[in-house]
Formats: sequence, structure tokens, C-alpha cells
Amino acid sequence: MQRLLLLIASVLVLAGCMGTPTPLAPGLRGSVGFPHQGVLTDAAPLPPRGTGYRLYRMKTDTRWGNPRLVAAIQGAARTVSQVRPGAPLLVGDLSARRGGAWTGHRSHRTGRDADLLLYCLTPDGRSIPSPGFVHFGPDGLAETEDGKFVRLDVPRTWEIVKALVDAPEANVQWLFLARWLEALVIEHARARGEDPELVWRAENVLLQPKDSASHDDHLHLRIACTPDEAVAGCAGGPVWPWLPGPLELGDLPEDDLLRAILDELVPDTAGARESSLP
Repeated sequence: MQRLLLLIASVLVLAGCMGTPTPLAPGLRGSVGFPHQGVLTDAAPLPPRGTGYRLYRMKTDTRWGNPRLVAAIQGAARTVSQVRPGAPLLVGDLSARRGGAWTGHRSHRTGRDADLLLYCLTPDGRSIPSPGFVHFGPDGLAETEDGKFVRLDVPRTWEIVKALVDAPEANVQWLFLARWLEALVIEHARARGEDPELVWRAENVLLQPKDSASHDDHLHLRIACTPDEAVAGCAGGPVWPWLPGPLELGDLPEDDLLRAILDELVPDTAGARESSLP
């Protein structure tokens, strides 16, 4: 076992300690690393327009993401447009095509994050596109740059939260939102008699972050890693009990386990290492 651990440690050092994809670590791909420190491969673009949504900035290089993230946004927006027709969801930044740092964001580096502007109403109750990143107070009102007021469309906001949390392929990890807006949304869900299990899940993933702005002007979606993605380098965040758990290793013989690890990390050394194994 000591020999196995030493060989694995050496390979991980050569592979950059499971950092960014390199020729020495070809198995690292997709959403690689943590949301605030990572990169992205095999990204999918979010089309500028779709059923129930459009990009907030039509000309942007930050509309790329993990394919599951893109599908989750499209599916949730489509669902809301069907159950509560109204103005389209405006989608802000996702990630750059290859991920990494981007001006104005601490995270959004691995294609697992997206900013969704909040659904809005006029004071008399008409659905309108969001005027931008306006700040909503505990009363659900926000003042626009031209001195007008809009209301948070609580029912439609609940519908998109519900659609995201209820989509098994989305694997929602967090929905960052100011706590006073979360209270309005959850109160609405309970008053409607929504499934208590679904409301409980929504309460778990809705969170006002402690290390950034309060998120009273948009909903920040972050998806979790799937087990396969975690093996390929995706990292960070809790694994909720209703999401697929991490992959578990079976009881392989020591040498078979070593071969499997080396084949994944350094496939070109397969012939060279055969002589070192009994």
C-alpha cells in the first residue's frame, strides 16, 4: 500500500495536482476546479434568444457554460413562460468560453454560474422586462435610474426557482438571493400550498452570500458537479442529499487500482510502467 500511495502522489504532482487541463492530465475537462478558481472546456453557448428568455447584453463573450447550466436556464425560462406568461427572463453573465477570471465577477470561472435578472411588474401589475440590476427592498419595490418604481414579480420568481430546483438534470447547488427577497418568495410558495419537500429544497439552496453583494438585484444560479464531472476535475460546494452522491471505489486489488489511476492521468506511460508491476 505504501508503494501505491507514493506512486499516486508522484503522478498527481506531475499532473499539476489536479489543476487545469494539461497533456499530463487529459482526464481533466469540462468544469475544472472551483467556481472562483478554475477553467472551462467543452463549453456550450447560450443562444441570444429562446423561449421565455433573452440575453441582457446581446453582444457579450460571457454566454458560455457547462452544457447542463445552459439547458437548465433554457428549460426553466420555457417552463415559466408556459405556466405564467409574461415578459422574458433577462439573462446576464455566464462564463467566458474557456472560463477563468472575468471583470466584475469573483466566481463565474468554470461555467457553473449564471446571473438571472429578476422578473418585474409595473406598480399596477403589468409584466415588463427587468430594467436592469435594480435593488429591491423588503417591500418588493425597486427604483429605476429614471426615478420610476417596479415591483418584484414574486409569483414568476417562485416559478423559476421551482423549475430549477425541480429539474433533476440541473443539479442546483445554490440560488444566491437577498434574504428579504427569499422570504417573499418562500412565503408565496407556502401560501400556494406548494409541495413541502420542494419548498424545503428551495429554502436550502436559496442563500444570501456572505462574501459578496447581497444579491437584491438578481438571482445567481450555480449548479453542482455531477459525480462524473467531479472525477474529471469539478470541485467545490455541498452535495445536497437529493443530488447524486460522489462515485465510490470498489474493492480493487492494489495493482489494478494503480493501473486504472495511471491510465487516466498518464496514458502514454502504460508500456513504461508494466515492468515495474509484478
